[in-house]
Amino acid sequence: MKKEFRNPVFIISASVVLVLVILGAVNPKGFSAVATTLFDFTTINFGWFYLISVFGFVIFLIALALSKYGKIKIGPPDSEPEYPFFTWIGMLFSAGFGAGLVFWGVAEPMSHFFTTPFSGLEAQTEEAARVAMGYAFFHWGINQWSVFAIVGLLIAYLQFRKDKDGLVSTALEPVLGKKKGVKTTIDSLAVIATVMGIATSLGLGILQMNGGLKAVFDVPNSIWVQLAITGVLLALYLISSATGLDKGIKWLSNINLGLCLILLVFVFIAGPTVFILNSFTLGLGDYITNFVGYSLRLSPYGEGGDWLRDWTIFYWAWVIAWSPFVGAFVARVSRGRSIRQFIFGVLVVPPAIACFWIATFGGTALNSDLNNGTNIAEAVNNDVTVALFETYQHLPMTGILSILSIMLIATFLITSADSATYILASMTSGGTLDPSLVIKLIWGVLMAAIAAVLLVAGGLNALQTASLVSALPFTVVIILFVYAFTKMIRKEPLPKRKEHDVERSFPKRKNG
Repeated sequence: MKKEFRNPVFIISASVVLVLVILGAVNPKGFSAVATTLFDFTTINFGWFYLISVFGFVIFLIALALSKYGKIKIGPPDSEPEYPFFTWIGMLFSAGFGAGLVFWGVAEPMSHFFTTPFSGLEAQTEEAARVAMGYAFFHWGINQWSVFAIVGLLIAYLQFRKDKDGLVSTALEPVLGKKKGVKTTIDSLAVIATVMGIATSLGLGILQMNGGLKAVFDVPNSIWVQLAITGVLLALYLISSATGLDKGIKWLSNINLGLCLILLVFVFIAGPTVFILNSFTLGLGDYITNFVGYSLRLSPYGEGGDWLRDWTIFYWAWVIAWSPFVGAFVARVSRGRSIRQFIFGVLVVPPAIACFWIATFGGTALNSDLNNGTNIAEAVNNDVTVALFETYQHLPMTGILSILSIMLIATFLITSADSATYILASMTSGGTLDPSLVIKLIWGVLMAAIAAVLLVAGGLNALQTASLVSALPFTVVIILFVYAFTKMIRKEPLPKRKEHDVERSFPKRKNG
């Protein structure tokens, strides 16, 4: 038996995922019922824990970036960034958002417009549209990326600054020690959380692709079509995975960003441009104004509890489940950047792109319903997967836009799944940067299988539940990450100022 297959993390995590796949396939109704019970338990009893934790992560990262430790390089002191800025952002964007943003870019603001976040706010009014946009910005903003940034920063610091492996358990050694049983448990938990997070994203993308195919080609919206899409995507991302990080993922990331820009620019110009710019500006203002209130909003007095569980708490749990994968991938492509560059790059650029995307696509749909008498919000309420394609019905070149969007969703899913197979294989192979192809293929098949089982077991609800349940224990792990990183960074020697920098700050006085 190969060494990789004897790795206890691989044996435990792959076995757990395989058992879940079998249980879900044999008894999808029972699987769904148990998942729903766990969903209710975690959201009702631990929603506060998710909110406080994520808000704390934001505060910690901003303080770290502004501190004296922000100048420390992720790598040797003289290292330079491995990837150009555009490629780096493209990789961050593809791994972190992927099909999720394409799915929710219209669906979320229109859902909030139809069913408002506050019980006293009348639906489908101008005020409802404003709140919908501000809340969508909040969900795709800094809070979401703070989780990815903490996991990515610590893993990158250990890999490239300390020449250690990129395992989650290694990052926690300053806190939990080096006991083999503890390390195996932590790494197995990280792998299972990652599989559930990526399965959620795969499932969302597959549902939306089915919605797009129905809108364009009148393909039935059914589980069999979704399973067929899953099979095709599995074959494509396994082929991409075999080409390696610097070929498949790198090129697909650039294609993703290019397709995003084409769609974004076209809708921005063809849609209500001034309305988009106004709603973007106002949305940013509302986001900043309500940042603390939204970050810590709960419903102990009875208002909006179900809404918060379905949206904010779900989002934070989803990104926490995603974080071992996205964090490890962000770490892998961020060598040579300073801590300050890393934090501000990760916390500012992708959220800014996301907010402008939501303002463009969601703003176009809101404007259409408010001022042109369309019923996009109602269509989204009936079937959330058709949100983007319903918006295209009221723009020129509808067919071309829809086909390009289906292609974009597909390439996003392939890139995310390709990246995940690499990260999962690395995590279950001792943290190596060059895991074997066989391990990557096994994880690729298991990810597709769990996504298919969740789709059969209950579609969107089952997908949301899976990410929530797996995220709860990993939230504790990320809090320990913060403590471990704080302990390590305090022992790190600060970069010395170069002589010419000192002379520029304090020029020598001329004699005489």
